Amino acid sequence: MSGTWQIERMMTESISLDARSAAYDRMADALEQLGETWREWPDLQSCAHAVGLSPSHFQREFTRWAGISPKQYQASLAHAESGDLLRQGASVLDVTYEIGMSSPSRLHDLFIAHEGLSPGEAKQGGENAKLKIGKASTPFGMGVFLSSPRGLCGLGFANEEAGPKTGFVHPGYSEASVFADLSGRYPGADIVRDDSHAADWAARIFGDGGEIPLALYGTPFRRQIWRALLDIPTGETWTYGEVATAAGNAKAARAAGTAIGANTIAWLIPCHRALASDGRLHNYHWGTARKRAMLTYEKVHTAI
Repeated sequence: MSGTWQIERMMTESISLDARSAAYDRMADALEQLGETWREWPDLQSCAHAVGLSPSHFQREFTRWAGISPKQYQASLAHAESGDLLRQGASVLDVTYEIGMSSPSRLHDLFIAHEGLSPGEAKQGGENAKLKIGKASTPFGMGVFLSSPRGLCGLGFANEEAGPKTGFVHPGYSEASVFADLSGRYPGADIVRDDSHAADWAARIFGDGGEIPLALYGTPFRRQIWRALLDIPTGETWTYGEVATAAGNAKAARAAGTAIGANTIAWLIPCHRALASDGRLHNYHWGTARKRAMLTYEKVHTAI
């Protein structure tokens, strides 16, 4: 399958990806804590204490990671909750100016040139394909990148301290597990480790931007589901059933969930925007906390 897919992505100040990656775990905790308490409008000191930082350190680190301050983030949650203004078509600029928000970030369109592996290549597990795999810092923690000469084949995220899944909370996977997961998709390929190549991909995706070529294989149904994921507006979520309907098969919610879970390229093909019918964030392959962080990050930035 080939073509050009349009999705939205975020741009932030020129901040080290290493610094943003190192801050990810603390910021994921902060997003959860603020999401639960914003109606009480806790002050900066209380927010900082909840994640074990001094107020000045928390203010600086949160702002660098998210692109807005904790106070601006609280304001964005309040306005998003109040009548869901953005989804109803209210003026984003009016909301922004009323609460004094400003951001170094901007949204822009990103075109992804998507080129598939042939069925023969996929059937043979990528036999003789020359692939590179490596790790690099991203705003959502350590990323693992798998690529071919055609483009990006896989993007996953690692949680070195990941424990076992408990209930609906999926903690993600360790770095070694993510490497094994992505490499295992192409058992016949010649895969070499190249962290510098991964760092180039990270800078391209999360930094300077540009066209991102993808190289992946999926059944026709899975490709339809992945295309439908790209139609979910930034900052919004759809249920598996809504994704299946958008893909042209309203009765295939369960199969859509399986196809969403089989997506190998996180963030760019936004499977994090898909939810089960109960609306919970469970079962995201790369961890529930990371899914929450991605959705929160997107929702806040659509409001500024």
